[in-house]
Amino acid sequence: MQALAKMKADLAAWSDVDGSTANLEELLTLAIDESDDSMAEQIRAEFEQVQARVEDLSFKLQLSGKYDERPAIIAVKSGAGGVDAQDWAQMLFRMYCRWAEKSGFGVEILDETPGDEAGVKSAMARLDGQYAYGYLRSERGVHRLVRLSPFDSDHRRHTSFALVEVLPEADEEEDVTINPEDIRLDVFRAGGAGGQNVQKNSTAVRITHLPTNLVVSVQNERSQLQNRDVAMRILHSRLVDLEMQRRADAREELKGEHVAAEFGRQVRNYVLHPYQMVKDNRSGYQTGNAQAVLEGEIDDLLKASLTSQVGETVSAKE
Repeated sequence: MQALAKMKADLAAWSDVDGSTANLEELLTLAIDESDDSMAEQIRAEFEQVQARVEDLSFKLQLSGKYDERPAIIAVKSGAGGVDAQDWAQMLFRMYCRWAEKSGFGVEILDETPGDEAGVKSAMARLDGQYAYGYLRSERGVHRLVRLSPFDSDHRRHTSFALVEVLPEADEEEDVTINPEDIRLDVFRAGGAGGQNVQKNSTAVRITHLPTNLVVSVQNERSQLQNRDVAMRILHSRLVDLEMQRRADAREELKGEHVAAEFGRQVRNYVLHPYQMVKDNRSGYQTGNAQAVLEGEIDDLLKASLTSQVGETVSAKE
């Protein structure tokens, strides 16, 4: 029924464009027959609306992977660069949350580990909305920042790295089944800034999936039960992602080539000094408005990255 509802919605959207195109054609014919130049602005405005709608629907045809329509779980982890990297991880996490809010997606913070002096060591959120995973799946990888460090007394230029991970939200009934005997549950006290913020009870949870050795830790919620539920949701999504990677590796092996996903594989550069530029290394797309990008204006980057992968990747549903 869900698949049928989705097909009906897609058909309705294209039918609406088809009807708008037919109306526009009639309007244009009428203007030509009556030699009415006053209709030119109206025709141009309606044409631009139809064109934008067609471009949007055409782009969504690229989001046809098995999990593309689902909500996304996005995790950002600080890499090399010390305090600057932790600050960069927080900036990057904020960028994605701002983008999600501007796109009409719900944002639920699942976990956040504060940095030593500033920023975060890691942060994770669930972005709830149709095609959230499809739009963001190309963001996984290492993101590099070059700027004058606000944490350096000499105000020197520093390079920082952060790792972005994007997971599709798992359907626990359809995608994967976890045997309770395959997990180990550890509880511990949640960390904090000290004082009243330090938990006196063991509410933080660490779940280890023994067959794959995947580990998920969550300490953001107030109760152990809540943290366990969030950790299990994340574990389900990680297992789905692991299966997707296994299939992708098998396809690469059949093609005679295999490229391992490594932390040092840089996907995008953000330069704030000595000039401003954000450049995607895969699509080649770049913009000089780095501040707008960091405020969540990343639609053009997302579309360029996804478009550059057309013909190079195989749908996960295969």
